[in-house]
Amino acid sequence: MTTGNRTPCPDTAAEKPVDDALVQAAADVARTRCRGDNHTMAAAGRARDGRIVTAVNAYHFTGGPCAELVLLGAAAAQGVYDLTTIVAVGDRDRGVVPPCGRCRQVLLDYFPTVDVIVGRGDRLRTVPITGLLPESYVWADHQLDTD
Repeated sequence: MTTGNRTPCPDTAAEKPVDDALVQAAADVARTRCRGDNHTMAAAGRARDGRIVTAVNAYHFTGGPCAELVLLGAAAAQGVYDLTTIVAVGDRDRGVVPPCGRCRQVLLDYFPTVDVIVGRGDRLRTVPITGLLPESYVWADHQLDTD
């Protein structure tokens, strides 16, 4: 993992460094694989073993999975069950895009310790998913014990 020369946000000086290689991987996929209105976002995730998994969204007028959700399936298909960091990048050089509410909830449920890269330009920062979804609903905490 490498970090760029970024000015830390005043309230985030203790945050983890930004995984620039992960951001670049998502940006590369957004630039080369996102074509037309069906695929407008790319995501990249770092596995605990260092591998990078990438994916694109699948937009459809009836709804469709965001790039982050497609990434979860792609990671599982590649045997990656422990993502440490995730980032989404928009096509047409839109840069890093924070996860939507649904993605935040799903990321929390699948990977409650995952870090998410957010921010714009030289203000990128890495925050825990719980920082993006404070006072969150944790699905597992609300299941009835059937025993």
